[in-house]
Amino acid sequence: MNIVVCIKQVPDVADVRINPETNTLIRDGVPSIVNPFDMYAIEEGIRLREKHGGKVTVLTMGPPQAQAALREAVSMGADEAVLVSDREFAGSDTLATSYTLAMAIRKIDSVDLVVCGKQAIDGDTAQVGPGIAENLKWGFAAYVRKIDGVDDGAILLERLMDDGYDRLAVRLPALITVIKEINTPRLPSLKGKMRAKKLEIPTWSADDIAADPERIGLKGSPTWVSKIFTPQFREKGEMIEGEPQVQVDKLVTEIINMKVV
Repeated sequence: MNIVVCIKQVPDVADVRINPETNTLIRDGVPSIVNPFDMYAIEEGIRLREKHGGKVTVLTMGPPQAQAALREAVSMGADEAVLVSDREFAGSDTLATSYTLAMAIRKIDSVDLVVCGKQAIDGDTAQVGPGIAENLKWGFAAYVRKIDGVDDGAILLERLMDDGYDRLAVRLPALITVIKEINTPRLPSLKGKMRAKKLEIPTWSADDIAADPERIGLKGSPTWVSKIFTPQFREKGEMIEGEPQVQVDKLVTEIINMKVV
C-alpha cells in the first residue's frame, strides 16, 4: 500500500500567545510539536505498511521549520517526507489548506490511503481531513478507532459514533481520520533518528503542485479570524421557569437582547 500521512506542526498549547493586531498565533520563540492526534495517524500508517507492504510518506504544509515535524515522523518509521511550503500559502484557512494538501497528494504517485489525525489542537476544526477527501473525490471515514484489514480493494474499519460504532468497508483510494483509541504510537528508534537526520526532504511550492492561485492563501480563504477575546466569567446563571413554550420565548428574548463582547 502507498500510504500518505498528513501531519501538522502546532505550538505547544502550554505556551500559546496571540498577536492582538493580526489575531494570529505568535509562533516565534514558541516551542512547536507534532499535533498529538497526528502521532496516532503516523503509527497507524506504519502498522499498515508493516502488514501489507508498500511505503509511508508523511506530508505537511507549513514554514521551513516544519521539517522538524517530518523528521520526527521519519524517526518513528515513515519512509519518505514532503514539505509543502510557499509564501503564497500564508493566511490559508481550512478550505485553502485542504485544497493545497490535496494537490500535493495528487503529485505523489499511486496513493492508496491517506491517514490524518482527527483534528489539530490549535484550531480544533476537524475540517481539513474531510476537506482533502472532498477535493480528491475519495471515500472518507472519520473517527476511525480500529482497522481490521484490507480486502478486495477496500479497507475494513470501525468508526466511533455517539451510541457505539459502525463497521464499514471503504473502497480505496480513501482518506480516514483516526482517534487516539486506535493505537499507541511507538517511540523513535536510534536507527530511525539517524536516518531522519540525514534524509533530504523535498520542498514543494505552489507551482510544484500546480495549485490554482485563486484557491490558496488569503485569496482562497473565505473565512478569517476577525476578533479573539477571553470569554467573561459569569459567577451565576439565571433559571428560566414556566411551561416549555414560555421558557423558549423567554430564552429567545434573552438571546436577542444579549450584548456580545
